[in-house]
Amino acid sequence: MAPATRRSAILAAGALPAAAAAPPALPEWGAALGPGVIEEPYGTRSRHETATRRYVPWLTPDRVSSVSFTPLADMQGIITPSGLHFERHHGGVPDIPPDDYRLMIHGLVERPLVFTLEDLKRLPQVSRICFIECPANGGMEWRGAQMSGVQFTHGMLSGSEWTGVSLRVLLAQAGLRPGASWLLAEGGDASHLARSVPLAKALDDAFIAYAQNGEAVRPQQGYPARLVLPGYEGNMWIKWIRRIEVGDRPWFTRWETRTYADLMPDGLSRQFTFVNEVNSVITAPCPEKSLRGRPGFVEISGLAWSGAGRVRRVDVSVDGGDNWRTAELAEPVLSKSLTRFRIPWEWQEGQRAFLQSRAMDEHGRVQPTITALRAARGTESIYHKNSIHTWLVEPDGTVVNVQID
Repeated sequence: MAPATRRSAILAAGALPAAAAAPPALPEWGAALGPGVIEEPYGTRSRHETATRRYVPWLTPDRVSSVSFTPLADMQGIITPSGLHFERHHGGVPDIPPDDYRLMIHGLVERPLVFTLEDLKRLPQVSRICFIECPANGGMEWRGAQMSGVQFTHGMLSGSEWTGVSLRVLLAQAGLRPGASWLLAEGGDASHLARSVPLAKALDDAFIAYAQNGEAVRPQQGYPARLVLPGYEGNMWIKWIRRIEVGDRPWFTRWETRTYADLMPDGLSRQFTFVNEVNSVITAPCPEKSLRGRPGFVEISGLAWSGAGRVRRVDVSVDGGDNWRTAELAEPVLSKSLTRFRIPWEWQEGQRAFLQSRAMDEHGRVQPTITALRAARGTESIYHKNSIHTWLVEPDGTVVNVQID
């Protein structure tokens, strides 16, 4: 039977097009065979799902050294699909054949070593779910609300399951010499981004990851292997890692002295700000997920995280911080991982609301107001902005980015 004739027969038998496919009618897609197994050897998402990473042309002069943003408003749960994980590059994405990959460990060690990718995969495996956040996440908002959408205010943030080998195991094989207290981690891309890492962190929970969300790390995320430093700012998670040098002091690389320093109100700067502070943001409603035409019950939902440990509590306000209610934390609540929070709300058309979330971690650290953060940090830095964020819900349901004291 020809396709057109078969379609006519299906409709005549009671199958209806999408516009009229409400139950109990038989929808068109349920009355004909679809593609079979192995039609797509590497699976793709539905053609109806269109969320993508996005790029801000004016943010950096060249895409080779730029950033893309995760569409947080479209995320469910706490795991970011690998294809939507935000990117930050300094020299473009290198194409590294896995057979040619090498990781060198040298410096203050008894036995300088070189590992192949297969060497790393033969060692005891570790796996951990944790977030990664660029320290400049939200950095354009220090002086006032600028970006329209949670993708751009907070989208340099993603959560993944990373799998690899503990850095402690690799350093034990090399043997640390007396005085060892710092590492220099260097990437294998054209920029050779290098960062100083305290040895104490390396011996705690750091690892070299060769897998992400159940498959090989994506090229944009460091294939074949990258450094993972749970809770630390993302620029220290060196991608395409090629060498680790052990030393007795920090290196003060050009990246650390010129690029990743926090400017303070007195003119001085903080050299090493490793840990990402406790933070949260409402991802629905938000500018991308407005309430236009949807009065009534709403579930306010968002993400909270802390580089110091577990999120203990998230409070939500709909009146700009005058009153707060405690949200439900969805399991799992993991250390140094994204945590999903939810709370019900009744919105009536014509009502103006100021939506805020305020997170607290297990160590008692609490998100500050923007006024309190500016008092302590000034407005000249672009890094580590973790203040309470505000979405204004207009009477017609439109949601916009604002700042209030």
